[in-house]
Formats: sequence, C-alpha cells, structure tokens
Amino acid sequence: NLLPLLVSFIVTSVVSLGRLGNFLRQPDIKPGNVSTSDDEDVRIQIKDGTFAWGTEESDISLPALKDINLELKDGSLVAIVGLVGSGKSSLISAMMGEMEKLEGSVTVNGSTAYVAQQAWIQNATLRDNILFGQPLDRSKYEGIINACALKTDLEILTAGDQTEIGEKGINLSGGQKQRVALARAVYQDSDIYLFDDPLSAVDAHVGKHIFEEVIGRKGVLNNKTR
Repeated sequence: NLLPLLVSFIVTSVVSLGRLGNFLRQPDIKPGNVSTSDDEDVRIQIKDGTFAWGTEESDISLPALKDINLELKDGSLVAIVGLVGSGKSSLISAMMGEMEKLEGSVTVNGSTAYVAQQAWIQNATLRDNILFGQPLDRSKYEGIINACALKTDLEILTAGDQTEIGEKGINLSGGQKQRVALARAVYQDSDIYLFDDPLSAVDAHVGKHIFEEVIGRKGVLNNKTR
C-alpha cells in the first residue's frame, strides 16, 4: 500500500517548506555589524561590544554578550575557555557579524576561515570538499592531508580522495568529517582562523597531532591569527 508512504512524503515536504519559508523570512545580517580595518598589527578588535541574538525587545534587554573588549594581534594564537553556555561560540559569531551589535565596534582586517563545532560536508568527493573550488596544488594538498591526520583515512576509503561523500557526510565518522572541514579551512590560506572546538570530535592522540601540526606554533598555520 503506497498511501502511507505518500502521506509521509507530503507531510515531510510541508514541514521542510515551512522551515525554508521561516529561514527566508529572517532579516539579513546587517553589514554594519563588522567593519574592516587596515591596521596590519591587529587582525580582530572589539571595543565595548554588546551583542544579542535578535532585535526583539526581549533579546535587546537580555544581551548574550556585554562590555566585550578584545584585541587579537597578527599571527597570535589565542584560546578562549569557559563553561558550557558561557558564550564562547557567541563570541566567535560576534566576530563574524552574525550577532546583532547593540553597542561598541567590531573591526576585522583580512580574510577569515571558520571551523564550526558541527562539521559541514558537501555531497561531493572528499577532494572537492577540501579544495572547495580552489585549484589543486599537489604539494600543499598532501601537506594539509598529513597535518590534518587524513592520510590513513584516504587509504581506507574505497576510492581514496575521489570517494563520493554522501549527504551530510553520511559515510564518514564524526572525527573524519571534522578533519575534512579543518583541511578545507586550512587549504583556503586565510589570514584569520576561527575554531569553535574543532578537536572535540577526535580522540586525544589525533587531537594532539592536529594541534601540533596545524594550530600550534610549529603548525602549518603558525604565521596566521588563530
């Protein structure tokens, strides 16, 4: 009987369209939330910043972040630590202009790459997920593969880096998806790298390798602002 399947399909489609409609009706991010700077010594600066997740009166009266002052020097490695729910991810969002700026200023100098807690994976080959539209530089590519601890994974996958990744990375583990997302960001060769706890999905041994080979003072990003 195809009727239950048809009903299920219709319900799922209506729910998806409803979510899509809600998303499209959301207001655009204000360009003025972040301004550019030409100060070569400072990559990101927040002065007296207060931020909220929306423009409703309730959001403004209870801002997520208040009185933030922060200055990230060019080439520096900065770690922000705190309890769950203390605003670490919100602070990164504020740096990217994704929160409503109620007071103060945010200035950014240079291109930015972002690695989220939940890895975003395209329905494409593993190589295309990493290159993300950039031309292939074989030496650079292989160096990043090694630094992000993906070499062993490529040997296991049926077609190596030409393996087609399913929707939402269904044929990759959580740690593999996170390392692919990390490799994609590194390959972009940006000036600023924002990492939102990217090592939480990998074990301690792999995490140590990635920190030393990618993020740390001797890693491939050692001259970037992290």
